[in-house]
Amino acid sequence: MNNMTLKNVQRFDMVKEIRVIRWYLRLLTWIISFPAVWFQGTKIRKQGVKGIKGAYLMLCNHNAFFDFMVATAAIFPRRANYVVAIDGYIKREWLLRSVGCICKRKFTNDPILIRHLIRIAKKGEIIALYPEARYSLCGTNAVLPQSLAKLVKHLNIPVVTLITKGHHINSPFWNLEKRGNRTEADLKLIISKDEIGKMSVEEIDELIHKEFIYDDFKWQYDNKVRVKYKRRAEGLHKVLYQCPNCNTEYMMGSEGAEIFCKQCNKRWYMTEYGRLEAKEGNTEFAHIPDWYEWERAQVRKQIDDGTYYFDKQVRIDSLPNARGYIDLGKGRLIHNMEGFTLTGMSDGEEFMIEWPANRLYSCHIEYDYLGKYGDCVDLNTMNDTLYIYPEGEDFAVTKLSLATEELYKKLNNMD
Repeated sequence: MNNMTLKNVQRFDMVKEIRVIRWYLRLLTWIISFPAVWFQGTKIRKQGVKGIKGAYLMLCNHNAFFDFMVATAAIFPRRANYVVAIDGYIKREWLLRSVGCICKRKFTNDPILIRHLIRIAKKGEIIALYPEARYSLCGTNAVLPQSLAKLVKHLNIPVVTLITKGHHINSPFWNLEKRGNRTEADLKLIISKDEIGKMSVEEIDELIHKEFIYDDFKWQYDNKVRVKYKRRAEGLHKVLYQCPNCNTEYMMGSEGAEIFCKQCNKRWYMTEYGRLEAKEGNTEFAHIPDWYEWERAQVRKQIDDGTYYFDKQVRIDSLPNARGYIDLGKGRLIHNMEGFTLTGMSDGEEFMIEWPANRLYSCHIEYDYLGKYGDCVDLNTMNDTLYIYPEGEDFAVTKLSLATEELYKKLNNMD
């Protein structure tokens, strides 16, 4: 159900024709991107893409804003049309439309987007898509939409992957301060146009998932990429919100190069090579993604037991267009075995919006978003984007994200 209305508010025009990037703006993207890539010491390897002449679909992993600069350098001298979430358009809609970006509301099934992509493919342009639809929380691959392989079939153009390594280490989602480490990227043709017709949707899906397996912390440790940044663990408790020593949730903290539990006082040191070492006693998880996946298992156990439940008073911001956020005041967010339910007030009228768990395969979260009200979850309808800030400290939006994915898998028999 979605009965929220914003009177006299113009919605973002998703139908408007997508432009081909203007030549002077194309030059500007190169001027911005190449110095950043050179300064970072990024090594870009290419495999099988040299002979592609027309359109192709470039699927990219997503760890930091730097991803876009590397993508620009990787496909030089060609250009691409990027699919960008609506929050990227705030106060700069003209610019993003001028460089050929295509607006999307996260985790929605959007037929208008498909029509835009088909038109762009017919023009022979590159389509750049970040199918994970969010920055990785701990430098590992996130869930991909089931519709991705069907899109490949529908477009019938070659498929290329751009998988970056080290971007999460350089500027992790939980602490965006840049570390300055070197990075790598692989631009690789994985499916030619001739192969698309011979492959089933299931085969395409399996191949894309195989190519999208990555782990930045493993890459860092294996390649001995040293990070001297003294505050390298600060913010990590946003992802690692549950203590593996005492099992307490929402009592983790971080400072400098350490993460710690405020309940049992256990502390772990993050080395310059991205490993965790317990200051005393056993090191439960030396590899950060292992801790994250352990948390996922704890959430899944609650779901299997039927005990998972979240209920909080929240602050709500609406983003109907690119002009900025509209404050909707206080509301209530429930997340349970059925999915998300948001209630609040809009234009003096009560509203309720529901996102069924069996339809929402993932959700977008932010940590301390814009320095406003703290951490938030971003939920979308076809004509609105809602930034929802739970109040209090006894919660973790990371857990909401994990629960969304695990509920979807359970209800759709994807285990």
